[in-house]
Amino acid sequence: MLAAADKSHKITCMFRNLLSRLFADDTDDAPLQAQDAEVAIAALLVRVARADDRYETSERQRIDQILARRRGLNMAEAAERRAVAEMIEAEAPDTVRFTRLIKDRIPLEDRAGVLSAMWEVAYADSRRAADEETLIRLVAGLLGIPDRDSGLLRQRVLEGLGLKSG
Repeated sequence: MLAAADKSHKITCMFRNLLSRLFADDTDDAPLQAQDAEVAIAALLVRVARADDRYETSERQRIDQILARRRGLNMAEAAERRAVAEMIEAEAPDTVRFTRLIKDRIPLEDRAGVLSAMWEVAYADSRRAADEETLIRLVAGLLGIPDRDSGLLRQRVLEGLGLKSG
Protein backbone atom coordinates (compact mmCIF):
# COMPACT_ATOMS: atom_id res chain seq x y z
CA MET A 1 0.00 0.00 0.00
CA LEU A 2 2.83 2.39 0.92
CA ALA A 3 4.66 1.60 -2.32
CA ALA A 4 1.59 2.57 -4.36
CA ALA A 5 1.27 5.82 -2.44
CA ASP A 6 4.96 6.58 -3.01
CA LYS A 7 4.60 5.87 -6.72
CA SER A 8 1.52 8.10 -6.93
CA HIS A 9 3.34 10.88 -5.08
CA LYS A 10 6.36 10.52 -7.38
CA ILE A 11 4.17 10.77 -10.48
CA THR A 12 2.33 13.79 -9.09
CA CYS A 13 5.61 15.54 -8.28
CA MET A 14 7.01 14.72 -11.73
CA PHE A 15 3.86 16.14 -13.29
CA ARG A 16 3.93 19.37 -11.26
CA ASN A 17 7.67 19.97 -11.65
CA LEU A 18 7.73 19.38 -15.37
CA LEU A 19 4.55 21.34 -16.02
CA SER A 20 5.85 24.35 -14.10
CA ARG A 21 9.21 24.25 -15.90
CA LEU A 22 7.74 23.70 -19.35
CA PHE A 23 5.19 26.46 -19.12
CA ALA A 24 6.83 29.07 -16.91
CA ASP A 25 7.06 32.52 -18.47
CA ASP A 26 10.76 32.83 -17.64
CA THR A 27 11.98 29.83 -19.62
CA ASP A 28 15.72 29.48 -19.91
CA ASP A 29 17.63 27.77 -22.69
CA ALA A 30 18.84 24.89 -20.54
CA PRO A 31 17.92 21.51 -22.02
CA LEU A 32 15.38 19.44 -20.18
CA GLN A 33 16.70 16.50 -18.23
CA ALA A 34 16.44 13.26 -20.20
CA GLN A 35 13.44 11.98 -18.23
CA ASP A 36 11.64 15.34 -18.45
CA ALA A 37 12.33 15.58 -22.17
CA GLU A 38 10.88 12.12 -22.73
CA VAL A 39 7.74 13.01 -20.77
CA ALA A 40 7.39 16.21 -22.83
CA ILE A 41 7.74 14.19 -26.03
CA ALA A 42 5.24 11.65 -24.69
CA ALA A 43 2.79 14.49 -24.06
CA LEU A 44 3.14 15.53 -27.68
CA LEU A 45 2.49 11.91 -28.75
CA VAL A 46 -0.63 11.86 -26.58
CA ARG A 47 -1.78 15.10 -28.21
CA VAL A 48 -1.46 13.48 -31.65
CA ALA A 49 -3.35 10.38 -30.52
CA ARG A 50 -6.16 12.53 -29.12
CA ALA A 51 -6.33 14.81 -32.17
CA ASP A 52 -9.10 12.78 -33.83
CA ASP A 53 -11.13 12.54 -30.59
CA ARG A 54 -10.45 8.78 -30.39
CA TYR A 55 -7.73 7.80 -27.94
CA GLU A 56 -7.58 4.07 -28.44
CA THR A 57 -5.77 1.25 -26.69
CA SER A 58 -3.63 0.68 -29.78
CA GLU A 59 -2.42 4.28 -29.57
CA ARG A 60 -1.64 3.99 -25.85
CA GLN A 61 0.27 0.78 -26.49
CA ARG A 62 2.22 2.37 -29.34
CA ILE A 63 3.17 5.33 -27.12
CA ASP A 64 4.34 2.89 -24.44
CA GLN A 65 6.40 0.96 -27.01
CA ILE A 66 7.99 4.17 -28.31
CA LEU A 67 8.87 5.35 -24.81
CA ALA A 68 10.30 1.94 -23.92
CA ARG A 69 12.37 1.86 -27.12
CA ARG A 70 13.66 5.43 -26.79
CA ARG A 71 14.91 5.09 -23.21
CA GLY A 72 15.23 1.38 -22.53
CA LEU A 73 12.27 1.32 -20.16
CA ASN A 74 10.19 -1.68 -19.32
CA MET A 75 6.54 -1.48 -20.31
CA ALA A 76 5.36 -0.61 -16.78
CA GLU A 77 7.78 2.34 -16.61
CA ALA A 78 6.73 3.46 -20.08
CA ALA A 79 3.05 3.31 -19.06
CA GLU A 80 3.84 5.45 -15.99
CA ARG A 81 5.51 8.07 -18.18
CA ARG A 82 2.54 7.99 -20.54
CA ALA A 83 0.16 8.53 -17.61
CA VAL A 84 2.14 11.63 -16.60
CA ALA A 85 2.18 12.75 -20.23
CA GLU A 86 -1.60 12.41 -20.43
CA MET A 87 -1.95 14.80 -17.49
CA ILE A 88 0.53 17.25 -18.97
CA GLU A 89 -1.13 17.17 -22.38
CA ALA A 90 -4.51 17.88 -20.80
CA GLU A 91 -3.07 20.94 -19.01
CA ALA A 92 -0.79 22.14 -21.80
CA PRO A 93 -1.50 25.38 -23.59
CA ASP A 94 -1.93 25.42 -27.35
CA THR A 95 0.18 23.16 -29.53
CA VAL A 96 2.20 26.06 -30.95
CA ARG A 97 3.57 27.10 -27.57
CA PHE A 98 3.98 23.51 -26.41
CA THR A 99 5.94 22.56 -29.53
CA ARG A 100 8.06 25.71 -29.40
CA LEU A 101 9.14 24.79 -25.89
CA ILE A 102 10.07 21.29 -27.04
CA LYS A 103 11.94 22.71 -30.03
CA ASP A 104 13.89 25.07 -27.81
CA ARG A 105 14.84 22.27 -25.44
CA ILE A 106 15.20 19.14 -27.58
CA PRO A 107 18.34 18.91 -29.75
CA LEU A 108 17.79 19.22 -33.50
CA GLU A 109 19.06 15.70 -34.19
CA ASP A 110 16.35 14.25 -31.93
CA ARG A 111 13.45 16.10 -33.56
CA ALA A 112 13.24 13.79 -36.59
CA GLY A 113 12.91 10.87 -34.18
CA VAL A 114 10.12 12.72 -32.39
CA LEU A 115 8.33 13.28 -35.69
CA SER A 116 8.71 9.62 -36.68
CA ALA A 117 7.23 8.64 -33.33
CA MET A 118 4.30 10.97 -33.97
CA TRP A 119 3.64 9.29 -37.33
CA GLU A 120 3.80 5.88 -35.59
CA VAL A 121 1.16 6.97 -33.11
CA ALA A 122 -1.03 8.43 -35.84
CA TYR A 123 -1.08 5.10 -37.69
CA ALA A 124 -1.18 2.84 -34.60
CA ASP A 125 -4.85 2.15 -35.29
CA SER A 126 -4.05 1.32 -38.97
CA ARG A 127 -6.18 4.12 -40.36
CA ARG A 128 -5.69 7.65 -41.57
CA ALA A 129 -7.14 10.49 -39.56
CA ALA A 130 -6.96 13.92 -41.16
CA ASP A 131 -6.87 15.65 -37.75
CA GLU A 132 -3.81 13.66 -36.66
CA GLU A 133 -2.00 14.19 -39.96
CA THR A 134 -2.76 17.92 -39.90
CA LEU A 135 -1.41 18.23 -36.37
CA ILE A 136 1.79 16.37 -37.29
CA ARG A 137 2.35 18.60 -40.31
CA LEU A 138 1.89 21.66 -38.11
CA VAL A 139 4.30 20.30 -35.50
CA ALA A 140 6.87 19.37 -38.17
CA GLY A 141 7.01 22.98 -39.30
CA LEU A 142 7.19 24.21 -35.72
CA LEU A 143 10.05 21.80 -35.02
CA GLY A 144 11.92 23.09 -38.07
CA ILE A 145 11.52 19.90 -40.10
CA PRO A 146 10.80 20.57 -43.81
CA ASP A 147 7.66 19.10 -45.39
CA ARG A 148 9.73 16.86 -47.65
CA ASP A 149 11.58 15.34 -44.68
CA SER A 150 8.31 14.89 -42.80
CA GLY A 151 6.85 13.11 -45.83
CA LEU A 152 9.85 10.79 -46.06
CA LEU A 153 9.58 10.00 -42.35
CA ARG A 154 5.86 9.28 -42.79
CA GLN A 155 6.58 6.97 -45.72
CA ARG A 156 9.23 5.06 -43.73
CA VAL A 157 6.85 4.64 -40.80
CA LEU A 158 4.06 3.37 -43.07
CA GLU A 159 6.43 0.88 -44.67
CA GLY A 160 7.70 -0.21 -41.25
CA LEU A 161 4.12 -0.79 -40.11
CA GLY A 162 3.28 -2.69 -43.31
CA LEU A 163 0.74 -0.07 -44.41
CA LYS A 164 0.34 1.44 -47.86
CA SER A 165 1.02 5.13 -48.23
CA GLY A 166 -1.62 7.14 -49.89
